[in-house]
Amino acid sequence: MEKIIESLSSAEKNLQTIDHMVYITFPLIKDKRLLLKVLQEIKNIIASCINAILQHEYLYKRIRLFKDSQENFRIFTEKSAPRYDITRDEIKNIREVFDFAERHKESPLEFIKGDKVIILSENMAATTLSLEKTKGFLILAKDILRKTKQGMQKIV
Repeated sequence: MEKIIESLSSAEKNLQTIDHMVYITFPLIKDKRLLLKVLQEIKNIIASCINAILQHEYLYKRIRLFKDSQENFRIFTEKSAPRYDITRDEIKNIREVFDFAERHKESPLEFIKGDKVIILSENMAATTLSLEKTKGFLILAKDILRKTKQGMQKIV
């Protein structure tokens, strides 16, 4: 249980840092590559929350966990998320964050055009990351962290 609490505490600290980067640092620096760093940290925060939920559910013998992360995510979406009031739209947005982060990680080329970061895939399909999209992902991360903490207090 301590490991779960530490994980959520770390996620909360990282969320405060990322919030500061988006609303204070980014407007001063205006470096669009900062959005990519923020995106990766948002993904890590959401992944920490999901892991904490899964560990908590496993600890109370509500679910089984597997070595396959895709299977664990399926269990999260089907069994755990409803207990924590995480909606289908939020799950869709979580998948979008993970997809953006994966595209960034595998991208051979990224460039800045106007106020957006363009991420190109191997087959030159473009994905666009803007400040507005990043702020939306940040709000999602805040909501998931809040629901995770509330859900654990409610369930225990």
